[in-house]
Amino acid sequence: MGPEELLEPAELRRYADAVVKASLGVKKGDTLVVSGEPAHRDLMLAVVEAGYRAGATISDIDYSDPYAYRARLLHGSAEARTTLTPWRIRQYRELVKSTSARAHISGAADLGYLEGVPPKRIAESQSAVAAQIKWFQRANLDMRARWTIAAWPTDLWAGQVYPELSTLEGKRKLAQDFLWFCRLSDEDGAGSTAWLNHVRALARRSAKLTKLELVSVELRGPGTELDVKLTPGSRWLGGQEETPAGAKLAPNMPTEETFTSPDAAGTNGTFTCTFPLTFQGRQIHGISGEFRNGRLVRLDAATKEDRDYLTAYIDSDPSGNGRRLGEVALVDATSRVGRSGRTYFDTLMDENAAAHIAFGAGFSGTRNGSSRGLNRSTIHLDVMIGSPDFEATGITAKGRRVPVIAGGLWQI
Repeated sequence: MGPEELLEPAELRRYADAVVKASLGVKKGDTLVVSGEPAHRDLMLAVVEAGYRAGATISDIDYSDPYAYRARLLHGSAEARTTLTPWRIRQYRELVKSTSARAHISGAADLGYLEGVPPKRIAESQSAVAAQIKWFQRANLDMRARWTIAAWPTDLWAGQVYPELSTLEGKRKLAQDFLWFCRLSDEDGAGSTAWLNHVRALARRSAKLTKLELVSVELRGPGTELDVKLTPGSRWLGGQEETPAGAKLAPNMPTEETFTSPDAAGTNGTFTCTFPLTFQGRQIHGISGEFRNGRLVRLDAATKEDRDYLTAYIDSDPSGNGRRLGEVALVDATSRVGRSGRTYFDTLMDENAAAHIAFGAGFSGTRNGSSRGLNRSTIHLDVMIGSPDFEATGITAKGRRVPVIAGGLWQI
């Protein structure tokens, strides 16, 4: 390993190949776009190379910089803050084609890049932009577009998760964590076999949950007593999924969740988040709230500023549906992410360590050709409510109570 390398060349190649082949199914003639920030360059380039090895005609990079976004919000005119360029819209239209795939590389490189920007201005910009590309968001949520998210260490992130290590050693430890979580370590065997076995097992578990035909689920944990109504005939999803064009994909690397979209009008009770939320360069602690008849009627955070910031985002959907749930996701204590015993200060990791709920848009794949009870929103925001003693109990149409997660473990 070179003095600044985070993974051995063979490990990096294996990770990139898993992103491209196992999670996106890129094949000859496809177009692959790899998005991320400059801090993610090493993995982004490795994924580009993997795309060409898989036969992609084009394997391209799309860099972004959070401080360019800050400049736009802070110094741009009202028109600048609410306008998408024609070439960006064209790119999104290309990305929903069956021959296109997108790999997004995540990992916070900066915090506080939106400090000083009024929350109302951020919310207005997000609302206007979301309205212009709601068809793109829907295509991604409905799995009509091929996409996945994978992680890469940054200096900031390593310091948060492994403050006891040097920056370089912390980044190397994070990179090894990612391989372990994605079943790509030497202990898991060669190639992507263990990863594919894992996501297929999640899909089978989801199918079993669907067959139970639950009409509601009770979620219980520290500070959480939520009763969530499900639409009759709802499907549970998770692990490997299939696009209408027949492509197999795994949208998140890693993944441990089995999820569905509840009836948007049917959630009641209280919740308390067990992990902080890292969102748009900000860490928000102490999130809790209450639902009545499907609508969020109370939202709290550790500070008033954080509460107002989060509220502005949730209410950026002019329909008000940001205050309704679009997802309930179950994760048990066998999760490799959860077993690490660490908070990763990152939604991709932390949502696969613990059960979570999401404000905003639901997934139409959880309905069999119907949108009944499905939340339609321009936002989707996950918050974690799970813990080692979290429990989920399903209720059938005949009133039978079915333990789904008890004692921290799956019961099905």
